[in-house]
Amino acid sequence: MTQSPAAPARPTVRLMPKADARAIRHGFPWVYSNDMVTDRRTKGLDAGTLTILEDAERQPLALVAVTPESRIIARVIDKKPDAVIDQAWFAAKFARALAHRSRLFADPFYRLIHAEADGLPGVVIDRFGDTAVVQPNAAWADSLFEVLLAALVEVTGVKTVIMNGSGRARGLEGLPEEVRVAFGPAPTGPIPVPMNGAIYMADVLGGQKTGLFYDQRPNHAFGAALADGARVLDVFSHVGGFSLAALAGGATSALAVDGSAPALALAQQGATAMGVADRFATRQGDAFDMLAALGAEGAQFDVVVCDPPAFAPNKQALEAGLRAYERVARLAAPLVAEGGYLVLCSCSHAADLSKFRNACARGIGRAGRTAQIIHTGYAGADHPMMPQLAESGYLKSVFFRL
Repeated sequence: MTQSPAAPARPTVRLMPKADARAIRHGFPWVYSNDMVTDRRTKGLDAGTLTILEDAERQPLALVAVTPESRIIARVIDKKPDAVIDQAWFAAKFARALAHRSRLFADPFYRLIHAEADGLPGVVIDRFGDTAVVQPNAAWADSLFEVLLAALVEVTGVKTVIMNGSGRARGLEGLPEEVRVAFGPAPTGPIPVPMNGAIYMADVLGGQKTGLFYDQRPNHAFGAALADGARVLDVFSHVGGFSLAALAGGATSALAVDGSAPALALAQQGATAMGVADRFATRQGDAFDMLAALGAEGAQFDVVVCDPPAFAPNKQALEAGLRAYERVARLAAPLVAEGGYLVLCSCSHAADLSKFRNACARGIGRAGRTAQIIHTGYAGADHPMMPQLAESGYLKSVFFRL
């Protein structure tokens, strides 16, 4: 396996006098560009360079990775400024993460690494049995990918590793898009993933993100508990997240709506693998148009779920995003039968729970319905939150009874 050499003498970067060094000492993992001295030497560092961060008095604080052109100019890699970032260092991180997931799940299908919360800033790793999909979304991890890869295989014993270098986060780090098989044989097709009694088909090479969204697992389970004997509508369904779980929970029928024909095809494969294809149907098209069309048809469902992509990915998009969430609620509420359930979800960290919930309530009210909130769900325990980083708690699923 690849072993990196001992850490060389590293450059230093320094906080501005006005910056709060205590935040770093107390665990905050980022340094913003306006808090760091950005002289010519700092600006000349390659993206992802490991450096020693000092406070304004030149006292070492941590080992950080610097990306000069990013608003998040430095990410804390290790609280020890002299840490050696080699295969053993990565292996220790993976072993700790694996010990937690092994307690949670009997089968190896989960998020193994959830970025900063697991001590690997900008790194996401989802596991699909003997296959792992790695998203190195930060320049430091991209440059050390081979060492990371060796440690991952060593600790987990996976037979295939996919490097998924796609998405907005890599662009912010100045990294190119790249998806490739980094280790082992390429998958011959979608990977069946058992979860909540359902079977999902994960396209780990060509699908969205890593191929499956594990974060909604506990919310799928809560929704399935409401679905016994119910008619279910799953909008923005991807590969059948809520709908297949509902069918496993005893739903009499489920309709999955998504804009992606390939995602719906995978959902159909999952339903067939579960033996519930006779109770499952799909509609492909724009979700807002589909909601309006179903309303015009007078369609009624006992459980309606809307799990859209991030409408508010940043603060600049917040107001437009909240209006979109309100519109979803307004269009979905009339489709819920009296006494039925409406599940509205957001993966926008910029829209906190209070703002999201209020937008949903406005939409439900504009539709002429009244509601009770019966449950609020978050990401599963394989997506831990870093207490100092609010952005790591991005997922909200609010369950209403209308």
